[in-house]
Amino acid sequence: MLVEFDGLALESLPGVVMIPRATSVALVDRVAEHVGSSAAVVADVGTGSGALAIAIATRAPGATVWATDVDPQAVDLARANAIRNGLSERVHVRLGDLLEPLPRSLDVIAANLPYLPWDEESLHPELAGEPGAALFSAGDGMTLYRRLLEGAAERLTPGGLFVVQLRGRMLAASAEEISLLEPAFAERAA
Repeated sequence: MLVEFDGLALESLPGVVMIPRATSVALVDRVAEHVGSSAAVVADVGTGSGALAIAIATRAPGATVWATDVDPQAVDLARANAIRNGLSERVHVRLGDLLEPLPRSLDVIAANLPYLPWDEESLHPELAGEPGAALFSAGDGMTLYRRLLEGAAERLTPGGLFVVQLRGRMLAASAEEISLLEPAFAERAA
């Protein structure tokens, strides 16, 4: 199924990856503003179709974007979308957990990860066609965000940016201020 995201044509696999939403363009805007035309190294964690990674690479032409996902089908799809959009030289997609398969030093870490607890699945019938693993996470739903935040501080370069989308809003902090985000992930965000 072909979809449009931020002016890009992307293939999506319903039931395998989330259909990219316009609300995620704000995250792309924030990363592109931070990176500008620099030769930044950007991570898109939990890439799905590759929409964020590809949009960031399009808007930040000097950046190298590394994208990760734990689903092999999503990795294949994101790679195909990078090729479709002529960005396979700058968008590198890896199979793996969060930051594990990425370069040690990153200028930006961006993510739109699952944040709903599995026990709330029945409360969201509007999400029935979307893949559960892209929406729901263990415990209170914030497990992946907490793990990402833990690893981000040691991976971000000085002046780097940590930016995530959570419940339709964007949370961002510099590498030096990343600990200020801990309270947002300590308890389930409302």
